[in-house]
Amino acid sequence: MQIPHLGKTLTLAWRNLWRSRWRTLITAASVFFGVLLSTVMSSMQEGSYSSMIDNIVKFYSGYIQIHKEGYWEDKTINNAFKLTDSLTEKVKEVPEVTNFAPRLESFALASSEEITRGSMIIGVDPQAEDKITNVSKWVVQGDYLKQDDDGVLVASDLAKYLDLSLNDTLVLISQGYHGISAAGKYPIRGILKFASPELNKQTIYMPLHEAQYFYSADSLVTALVLMVEDQYHLDKGIKHMRQILKEPYEAMTWDEMQPELLQFVEADRAGGIFMKAILYILIGFGIFGTVMMMMAERRREMGVMIAIGMQKNRLSLVLFLETLYIGFLGVVAGFLGSIPIIAYFYNHPIELTGDAAETMIQMGVEPYMYFSWLPSVFYNQVITVFVLTAVVAIYPIVNTYLLKVQMALRGT
Repeated sequence: MQIPHLGKTLTLAWRNLWRSRWRTLITAASVFFGVLLSTVMSSMQEGSYSSMIDNIVKFYSGYIQIHKEGYWEDKTINNAFKLTDSLTEKVKEVPEVTNFAPRLESFALASSEEITRGSMIIGVDPQAEDKITNVSKWVVQGDYLKQDDDGVLVASDLAKYLDLSLNDTLVLISQGYHGISAAGKYPIRGILKFASPELNKQTIYMPLHEAQYFYSADSLVTALVLMVEDQYHLDKGIKHMRQILKEPYEAMTWDEMQPELLQFVEADRAGGIFMKAILYILIGFGIFGTVMMMMAERRREMGVMIAIGMQKNRLSLVLFLETLYIGFLGVVAGFLGSIPIIAYFYNHPIELTGDAAETMIQMGVEPYMYFSWLPSVFYNQVITVFVLTAVVAIYPIVNTYLLKVQMALRGT
């Protein structure tokens, strides 16, 4: 018997699906729920990572920082550089960069009468810094710094330790640029309360011009902090930045500056991959179970078809195509069904409460469960589940070749 044209075989397989609509719909439903569950899970996972990274980089580091070469290994004010108009113009040329702000960071001994503590001094442009890290939202007493201010913002635990309050005078002693002595008195304009306990114990913000005067570092900065739209614009942004930067500057991304955060994300992602692997195994067995049921129900039918002259290779091809059709219907339905669900949760994140919310707040992360809208969240699951279906579709082929016609006709 001559094998018919492939088009006729495809048509035959499609028509066979609808001879038993419920069986087809049940099998397709297992694929549908597999795609739906894996897509929602992946979206929630990637959304959580993006939110965590976004919160942390907006909290302090920014997505990219420009330093003088060697600064990050040896964080000394002697590695400060002059912020020139040509450098800022180059930064503005990078389309991925949305905002940038200069900083002059160093350490000083903060004191009040006989009480002293080592502190981190961050000299900032108040307006530019607020656009990047939104420092003003952490002010719990007093006011945020003004552009021409001569005062400082002090973290709450540090102010409590030094027994200082709003409008009191803070004394700072340090070593300035190239070993010059640095000392000054500054009124406290505001008290900051961060989510991070470490920052609460040591942080002092002052206007950039005051920090430069204090450290005798006129027109110098230790870093230029850059923001991009989100994590997914970072690769292009850092590539463009490194193309235009020349010595003695270097550009570093948040993950290069905070490798421990990257390791945490990667470790958690590995755990997520393990959980998704278990989910895929369950999905695979679910699809396999429904295909086995379908084959068992059609055992007598297949025996009759072979008995009247249909070749096993043609029958196995028809059954294979039927399974692929069902898989295709399931993944398309799962893809379409996941879009409104993820769209809703993308625009309406799930608010966490209780201990989980408190833990996230202490980490400086907003207590919400975010979802991702990345295309890879959708197509990765569609491809994976369809491949699983294609692997399961091998079973009807094997089953057909092993079928004993006489036993099938008797229904055994």
